Amino acid sequence: MTLPPAIDSVGAGCAHVLQIADPTAKLMAARAVARVWRLGRLAHRFDMAMPDRPARPDAPELLPPGQMPKRSKMGTDRGRIAMLHALAHIEFVAIDLAFDLIGRFGGEFPAGFTDEWMRVGADEAMHFALLDRRLRQLGSHYGALPAHDGLWQAASETAGDALARLAVVPMVLEARALDITPSTIARFEGVGDDISARMLQRIITDEIRHVSAGTTWFNQATNRLGLDPVKHYQILVKRHFRGSVKPPFNDSARRQAGLTRDFYDALAS
Repeated sequence: MTLPPAIDSVGAGCAHVLQIADPTAKLMAARAVARVWRLGRLAHRFDMAMPDRPARPDAPELLPPGQMPKRSKMGTDRGRIAMLHALAHIEFVAIDLAFDLIGRFGGEFPAGFTDEWMRVGADEAMHFALLDRRLRQLGSHYGALPAHDGLWQAASETAGDALARLAVVPMVLEARALDITPSTIARFEGVGDDISARMLQRIITDEIRHVSAGTTWFNQATNRLGLDPVKHYQILVKRHFRGSVKPPFNDSARRQAGLTRDFYDALAS
């Protein structure tokens, strides 16, 4: 995908991704923006305001989390499709979360921050493409089922504070994915769907790196400001995260990402 000539800065590239509704076009734009940044063709300039809410396609229908229909058992094609669709939606929103993070807060950090989160954004686009392709192999597609609209709440809640965004999105939401994905992989393996299981194993490996990116930049920023990283993390999560930090935790994967128990033990409910 070729970007319009007017997109010559990081801010413009990130806004471009967020303003695209069509899923295929969005993932292609995400890959293109990450590529042209890597090639040195975007100025490290943040001259575009990020939209309060990204463009969304007509489907899937977005529902409050409490109104989502119950999923069928994983032993059925319908159940596997429902699970894969839910995961595809998470990855679709994660594309926007990555590019909003860069476009909204990248000017507060060195260029290495943009380097890292551009890679994350490209990863999320790849994850979405893998899951949508698997849905199509099973006779479905992204948008065929409803999806919950809770994920962007975290972005809205933390739109004014880079540290809050890092604490809540990679260090709570993506860390939660590290906790639950191994059991999801086991459930796919248990019904003989090794293709989906291998796909999720690839995704969780990348997600460890994403949580690590969030933790690393959070620690660097708090240290620069003379704040205690653990204490400030707990303050921000209590202030901005609307859910609960629930065990069981995948302590091994979290530790690989630098998110040690001292961060989250005191928050566990």
